Amino acid sequence: MAENSLEESITDKDDFTVTWELIPGRGARETNQEEIFTNAEKAAESDKVDGVTITENPGGNPAISAEYLGMKVQELGIEPIVHFTCKDKNRNQIESFLYSLEREEVSNILVMTGDYPVGGYKGASKPVYDLDPTQALDLITDLNEGLEYKDPFGRSVSLKETNFFPGAAVSPFKRLESEQMVQYYKLKKKIEKGAQFIIPQLGYDARKFHELIQFVEMNDWDVPVIGNLFVLPYGAGRAMNANRIPGCVVTDDLLEQLKKEKEAEDNGKQARLMRAAKMYAFMKGMGYAGAHIGGHGLDYEGVEFVIEKGEELAPNWRDYIHEFDFPMEDGFYYFEKDEETGLNTDQPAQRKSKPSKETAHQLIRVGHNLLFEPDGLFFGPMQSICNVSEDGLLEEPFNFMERVIKTITNECEECGDCALVDLAYLCPMSQCPKNQRNGACGGSKDGWCEVYPEEQKCLYVRVYDRLKAYEEEEKLRDNWVPPVDWDLTHNSPWRNYFLGRDHTAKEIGITSPGSEESKKA
Repeated sequence: MAENSLEESITDKDDFTVTWELIPGRGARETNQEEIFTNAEKAAESDKVDGVTITENPGGNPAISAEYLGMKVQELGIEPIVHFTCKDKNRNQIESFLYSLEREEVSNILVMTGDYPVGGYKGASKPVYDLDPTQALDLITDLNEGLEYKDPFGRSVSLKETNFFPGAAVSPFKRLESEQMVQYYKLKKKIEKGAQFIIPQLGYDARKFHELIQFVEMNDWDVPVIGNLFVLPYGAGRAMNANRIPGCVVTDDLLEQLKKEKEAEDNGKQARLMRAAKMYAFMKGMGYAGAHIGGHGLDYEGVEFVIEKGEELAPNWRDYIHEFDFPMEDGFYYFEKDEETGLNTDQPAQRKSKPSKETAHQLIRVGHNLLFEPDGLFFGPMQSICNVSEDGLLEEPFNFMERVIKTITNECEECGDCALVDLAYLCPMSQCPKNQRNGACGGSKDGWCEVYPEEQKCLYVRVYDRLKAYEEEEKLRDNWVPPVDWDLTHNSPWRNYFLGRDHTAKEIGITSPGSEESKKA
């Protein structure tokens, strides 16, 4: 197996790793694809760029395969970080792509939710999201340890260990407490499931960059964080400001500054390169493990300028913090502000305010405790009814009754492996377009869903507020939900629970009446 020098650089606390983001487009031999290889060759010949990162179907549009490009780029003599998203592949195909990458010794992957698909042949593509990033990282960790599975004959098989170096994304650039905390709670799960480096979303608030580093250190996570540094022109800034590139934050004040810079003879090029160099400097000063440099139309000369000027400015990085004072209006920060430096103190901000309790949520909690908790008053009768109705005359009437109740209360899509109890009785399959079962994606803005802005609140903003009303919000941090077992789909979710088949029943030890496990109990 070839050495992974990029992994060594990222994990070496004395190195500051620089990667350059390359963005593929649609087509096999179009100009955009040729530029990918041209830029990769320049990066390979450079002594300043440690690796290139390759995005996967950016913006939710089809593009040449990031996995293929990663394999070809590695042949040019520079290591790639391949963006690996869950939006277009089911779990079998995810596994297949991972085997291909392992075979070609492409080890570095950045695991993400992925932009919601918007483009496709003769219409929008169907979103998949069979696994969320925490679940994909769990799979990758199992592969690294030698995945064990049962073959069609029931025999145990262990695969050879793989050598992936997986990373994960997080956004510190959220305005609401609920949005920000669910990002950090999900990050904890990503690290526990095997993320070995972190790259944040795009933003230009120095205090937020500082917050992320502090949060990682506060939790004693020995995981390197690579800063996301985008050389920002006015056009891209306007799109980000309007949330047309979800998750990337450009405030009104910054957009106004970009507009003024655009009036220069060079269309603002020097100003944006200098901004990027100052970001490079403060990232290095704050303790980031490296800089992930990107930008539409950014050439190698621009990358080189950012690196060289950034290194020159790094010793005096604190002098530039005031130039990145772009807070979101009434934005939440995890730490109190240090007025002297413009960054953060090490004192967490107070989060004592409580949302009001929702009547519907209160009623469902009472019903759940009576019917679904093993010590609940009606748990035994419900389990007996589910057992009797299995494969009998009562099966269809029972299914119909359940379907009506769950459709009215939760728009149930009958996945069969219910996560309502994990998420304050809100359904991630019907109420999150990306079907995220372990936390929010990075695309929300001001609490609104990336896919339905101004129409639908982010599911996890609602879940957080429901749980915080009972001081239970940390359930979102501590409870990991496995992928849906699709063998259970369109079976009664209640029956799957009471007869010990879904993930919740297995976790708390519910068994079917009459089973061997039940008799032993």
